[in-house]
Amino acid sequence: MSKGRIIGLICVLAAVLIVGGAMLFRQAQPEPEPAPAPVEPIEMTGYLGGEKISLFDDPEFISLAEQAALSIGYRKAGSLAMMEAPIEGMDYLFPSSQAAVAYGHERGIEPVSEQIVLNSPIVIYTYRDVADALVGSGIMAKDGEVYTLNVDAAVEAMLADRTWADLGYTAGYGQFRIDSTDPAESNSGNEWAALVANSLAGGQPASVESIDTNAGSIRKIFAKSGWMETSSEDSFRQFLTLGEGSKPMMVGYESQVLDLSVNEPDLFAQVADNLVVAYTTPTVWSTHVIMALDEAGEQLTEFLMSDEVQKLAWERHGFRGASQLGTDSAERFGVAGIAERVPAAVELPAPAAMGRLIEVVSGS
Repeated sequence: MSKGRIIGLICVLAAVLIVGGAMLFRQAQPEPEPAPAPVEPIEMTGYLGGEKISLFDDPEFISLAEQAALSIGYRKAGSLAMMEAPIEGMDYLFPSSQAAVAYGHERGIEPVSEQIVLNSPIVIYTYRDVADALVGSGIMAKDGEVYTLNVDAAVEAMLADRTWADLGYTAGYGQFRIDSTDPAESNSGNEWAALVANSLAGGQPASVESIDTNAGSIRKIFAKSGWMETSSEDSFRQFLTLGEGSKPMMVGYESQVLDLSVNEPDLFAQVADNLVVAYTTPTVWSTHVIMALDEAGEQLTEFLMSDEVQKLAWERHGFRGASQLGTDSAERFGVAGIAERVPAAVELPAPAAMGRLIEVVSGS
């Protein structure tokens, strides 16, 4: 056999061995695992206070929910109004206070679980020239960049029918007042009503008896505002839009201006130099409680309490988280006058007294 034929035969044998070896190797390999089936997201919906909509609409929040296989819908409603709304088909309620939760219990709502998720103190929003004028009256005080409003002095001035001019703000029209949302429907107004009732009760949490005694004074104070918004976020937007000539002072949540500074920087830049955040003395914490109505609602609770969501809620929306995660300095927001520690917080009246307060401001 010639040398060329021998070499050719060797090449053919080598090729056969390579192909055969490759086939044997493939046959020895385990079958590949099938790709996991896509996880269907758990769909849920419920009632949500307007001040938390920015968080729920945040693209990062939505992305985190998708990673957790959750599809979270909502309907906007005031904290007290949602307790009176139909809850059939709802998976959760997300009001802004324990008082609203207690009101829901009185109306027969029995959640599977309840959890405080977010916190924000009640504050007064006003304008720098208004605030500085009222410092001279004793209603407001200033310590560095932080303004405070004395609730007792403010209540006394409203009951005495003092005018803005009487208190030093000569550009103000008519009687001094502090606007709020409707206390019978929205939490920020309801908690302001509690502060008013506590003041009239001598600084102690108001009782049913003290509220009955002071019912006329409570109604007089809220009558000064006329028609009231039912959403804290709508009220805040009206405050920013109408200016001090229409709304010199209003009750809101600290989180609202922090959220504005991060998510609407252009609008915040327009109002930053003139906007004042004043902490009431005393103030109350607005505790945002998730009320799970079923298993889907419980999964939402777990998601909201996760480290990632708690951090997002503080850093982009200004809620002081229940887990205290991510509570780095408030200086991060660039909002003048934000207190690192909230001063002089007081307890709300007991549920029965809060229920009676709602009746009083509603005219009952």
